[in-house]
Amino acid sequence: MSAFEVEELVIPTTVDASDAADFVISADIRGDIERESYGTDDLRLSAEELLPWFRDPKSPRRLFGVRVDGRLVARAMYDHLVDEPTTGWAHVGVLPPFRRRGIGQALAEAVEGIAREAGRSKLVAYAPSPDAPGPRIASPTGFGSVPAENPEVRFLLGRGYRLEQVERFSRLPLPFTGAVPTPPDGYRLQHWAGFTPDEWLEDMAQLYTRMSTDAPSAGLDEPEDVYTVDRVRVLEEEQAKSPLLPVTVAVEHVASGRLAGFSTLLVPREPSRAVQQDDTLVLSEHRGHRLGMLLKLANLRHLELVHEGHPSVTTFNAEENRFMLDINEAVGFVPLGHEGAWRLDLR
Repeated sequence: MSAFEVEELVIPTTVDASDAADFVISADIRGDIERESYGTDDLRLSAEELLPWFRDPKSPRRLFGVRVDGRLVARAMYDHLVDEPTTGWAHVGVLPPFRRRGIGQALAEAVEGIAREAGRSKLVAYAPSPDAPGPRIASPTGFGSVPAENPEVRFLLGRGYRLEQVERFSRLPLPFTGAVPTPPDGYRLQHWAGFTPDEWLEDMAQLYTRMSTDAPSAGLDEPEDVYTVDRVRVLEEEQAKSPLLPVTVAVEHVASGRLAGFSTLLVPREPSRAVQQDDTLVLSEHRGHRLGMLLKLANLRHLELVHEGHPSVTTFNAEENRFMLDINEAVGFVPLGHEGAWRLDLR
């Protein structure tokens, strides 16, 4: 039985609220752990930038922490889809000086217990795995592996998780100077920054929903995450409170007047910081026209027009997603690290 007390932390309405201090510190803990894992601050997000994701009513997130001598030194997050009964997502992070004291175990027990009490059948966890010598555990997809002796790997295996997938973290140096191809016959590009134009809300709701099912998820069996026009607008209203600016390029199928795919970049306010690649998707019925490459290149050019000066763009892709990795490598993305996607069956 752990001597550490796990406490649930407040999700504030704003980062300036009187009860926001723990949330702000937890964001710093997240950033410090990402830097340790990947050797870069490119993935660091401020509390203000993270808060909109915690306030999605369709995917509520809960945040937990452990203190040592009054200082918050670890965090755990649990979330689920309110309309989907089987799956929960968990993340546990402990600052390096406070590891091997049972803090991670206490946090894992807390979030796993919540999932069990809610009747969830499985938990999904993503964990960075820095490269290391020695034996490796191969992904069952046949693409990628993680070092078997890494602490996070031993921790997850010890709790009964199994590796299902490996994701690659990559970076593209900016500025982008490549050429953008002309859209193929029957397609044209649409651009916007911030809110989705009203005429594309229904199509974007469909694309976000398909993103949850069309992206490779191996044996994670990721559930469908249904978006409606109302949900898209509510989320965008929350995200508008964040300093991150969504910069989007979509491709329209001219004959139907419907969007066939899209790609979004999340752009921080400070030009000195890296841009994060968010979702990219081409609907399966429109593949085979090199629309994925078109979207990537067009949005990099769009970025230079609306928010130039950033040093790089970062992205994550499943190692078995050879189609998207081929595009990224051709554009100039370079691998920086990997994370494992793990599954714990609760029944």
